[in-house]
Amino acid sequence: MPLSLSNVVLIGMPGSGKSTVGVLLAKAAALAFVDTDLLIQSHTGKSLQSIVDDSGYQALRRIEESVLCNLDLSGHVIATGGSAVYGDPAMQHLKRSSVIVFLDISLATVRQRIGDFSLRGVSKHPDQTLEELFAERRVLYTRYADRVVQGDHKTQDQVCEEIRGKIHEEVFREGNQE
Repeated sequence: MPLSLSNVVLIGMPGSGKSTVGVLLAKAAALAFVDTDLLIQSHTGKSLQSIVDDSGYQALRRIEESVLCNLDLSGHVIATGGSAVYGDPAMQHLKRSSVIVFLDISLATVRQRIGDFSLRGVSKHPDQTLEELFAERRVLYTRYADRVVQGDHKTQDQVCEEIRGKIHEEVFREGNQE
């Protein structure tokens, strides 16, 4: 077990800014960056939407859990897929070496930012509405989050700076002590 937490894991709904804010945060904090959606696509050779279309949303969740459970990183900002929180083993694995930050945005902001979510490779039950998915996931994001950062009406730079302020001691100071 590490002496300190060395990663920052971003969780939240599609459109919450995990990937974009993650890159900004990694640059600002001199950490490496990884987007687990890209790892899944690289691992499978398929887009997220193709996985959902070909094998169903549960297949995407299983693949995502496997990819997350096999991460062995230090000094990274990790942008997860929106459905990462469905895999408790994966989230427990990430929590051992990471501060988990929930990028919280409203349902209205999700709608505004992602538009037609049927094209985003979103892992959801076929009959599930965006409202139902949002409510279901919000409970899970809150459960796993060590910190919550509100993203509505803020620029990506503002969200990045707020994250840095909220996790400075866990990652940036302690993480650099050897």
